[in-house]
Amino acid sequence: MSHFDNYARRFANIELVLREGILQMSLHSDGGSLQWGALDGSIHTQLGECFGEIARDPAVRVLIITGKGEAFCAGMNPGEIPQEPMAQGWHRLLREGKDLLHKLLDIEVPVIGAINGPAWIHAEIPVLSDIVLASEHAELADMAHFIHGVVPGDGVQVVWPMLLGPNRGRYFLLTGQRLSASEAQALGVVAEVLPAGQLLPRAWELAQGIARQPALTARYTRTLFTQPIKRRLLDELGHGLALEGLATIAMSH
Repeated sequence: MSHFDNYARRFANIELVLREGILQMSLHSDGGSLQWGALDGSIHTQLGECFGEIARDPAVRVLIITGKGEAFCAGMNPGEIPQEPMAQGWHRLLREGKDLLHKLLDIEVPVIGAINGPAWIHAEIPVLSDIVLASEHAELADMAHFIHGVVPGDGVQVVWPMLLGPNRGRYFLLTGQRLSASEAQALGVVAEVLPAGQLLPRAWELAQGIARQPALTARYTRTLFTQPIKRRLLDELGHGLALEGLATIAMSH
């Protein structure tokens, strides 16, 4: 049994397909567009664990991250919002929040983000890819934090000012601004905008080109790209999550 077989069907919200060294990771809820959840065992848990498995899988040469349905992730699953007192549950959320981004960046093969539609929740995941593609109807926003009274401390405070520039990034986070695919391309966040039906074929075309390069060339190039981002997150992610938790706990009292 291959390493891939050990984790391929473990994650309820992640469909994994591996072909010729290219792994397509499709996020979903019951086969449709992903609705974000934060209960123990939800997508919030699954992503860090899955990224860790992919990072350890020698068969993977390129990773494609996409979503199913019409949206990448445009809403929350009301049945997967923690009901326990936040003071009790934040330790798990803090650990998983760190795992999610640290383990994504621990993947030492090139990553292609194929944003299939609106990414209003955790859009930082696909835009941290080495190549970012978007369908014409995709939108990028942070609809999970400040506009709902939550500190944007789970890594978005690093990612968006890094990609958009400090002032545009802070505006994006404070206002809930929605960037269309074409606007995101003009700002340098997205490399290509494609009709929906061409998005995954183009992602696979690019992945096949990358997979033809020597394996260590691809791995070490990815490592060069991720090192400065990993350094930033190591310095700032835990602090940001702690402040997010403190503010959230204060609101609940």
